[in-house]
Amino acid sequence: MEQQPKMVTGWAARDANGLLSPFSYPLRAKGDEDVVVKILFCGICHSDLSTIKNEWGNAKYPVVPGHEIVGVVAEVGSSVARFAAGDTVGVGYIASTCRACANCRDGFENYCAGLVPSFNAALPDGATVHGGFSELAVVNQRYVVRIPGGGGGASPAPLDRLAPLLCAGVTVYCPMRRLGLDRPGVHLGVAGLGGLGHLAVKFGKAFGVKVTVISTSPWKEAEAVERLGADAFLLSTNAEQMKAAAGTMDGIIDTVSAVHDLTPLITLLRTHGQLVPVGSPGKPVQLALYPLQSGPSPVGPRIDWAGGPIRARWAVLMVCDVADGKSVAGSMIGGMRDTQEMVDFAVEHGVAAEVEVIGMEDVNGAMERLQKGDVRYRFVIDVANTMARAR
Repeated sequence: MEQQPKMVTGWAARDANGLLSPFSYPLRAKGDEDVVVKILFCGICHSDLSTIKNEWGNAKYPVVPGHEIVGVVAEVGSSVARFAAGDTVGVGYIASTCRACANCRDGFENYCAGLVPSFNAALPDGATVHGGFSELAVVNQRYVVRIPGGGGGASPAPLDRLAPLLCAGVTVYCPMRRLGLDRPGVHLGVAGLGGLGHLAVKFGKAFGVKVTVISTSPWKEAEAVERLGADAFLLSTNAEQMKAAAGTMDGIIDTVSAVHDLTPLITLLRTHGQLVPVGSPGKPVQLALYPLQSGPSPVGPRIDWAGGPIRARWAVLMVCDVADGKSVAGSMIGGMRDTQEMVDFAVEHGVAAEVEVIGMEDVNGAMERLQKGDVRYRFVIDVANTMARAR
């Protein structure tokens, strides 16, 4: 007799109002290379909010969001060699890739044209992929990372604070490493101080670089310097401060998700400096191609760069200033090798997110607060301890 699929409970949005409620669905059958993960914690990313509200026009309802997952291995397929029951693991944005292209072979699965996200998606065989706002997840072992201290041991860091690293953490870590912004002596700017920005500050300080937070909110200065350890704070609405800081930064990680003009950030860069937008604005942003500190036109031709859901987050846009050689580079999360490296580095150096832990029943209120920017700095759902009471 054919075995009936196991039914699990998650929380899903049914339409663009984004309201989440209990949702029962069949767990995908475990394959030979799959790992079944009992979800302990799941972070809430701004892209979860954008997806359930269909801001990017790609929602496939019902949507069970969540892609910052920390859990424990419950079962493994017959061909799984890397993990065993009881291991503590993480699952991020990637559920599947083609495994055959140059990017997959080189460890850059995040740039595979066949990438399937770990929520709001379907695998090549048609199986629906639901996210981490759920009891269990079935994931191919290739897209699972080990949390140090797993295999029955305790992790050196609280698991709730590690969950946001699986998306927010790797999103800021990878461009810093790839572009050489991780070397002592570098001056790094971090634009925006939210879920991504506060982790960029923490990784920057762990790398030993000078970190300046750039924000439109003056009250965030104390948060940036006193709580998170940034070296300096720059109020981007203060013309005198911006003028004084012009040409001083080697690179800027721009974590702002709201639509904004990139040109003022470009002026802060040194010659050959690099601006890396990692937020995902729902509408195009603007950039002047000639934002020179001195010389011809300080505002030249402009380009629009739409920060859409997948396509624009995959894009790598290089815009070279003809005089100063500055560039803008897009970046999306990280490949699996980089994600494991990031987790290992974070645990070793004590980098963990500042979080507000909530119950599953509180998720709609958290989404409302997230839309208003009212969180310091990441919501994390205690899935394992609250799912049963939230049904």
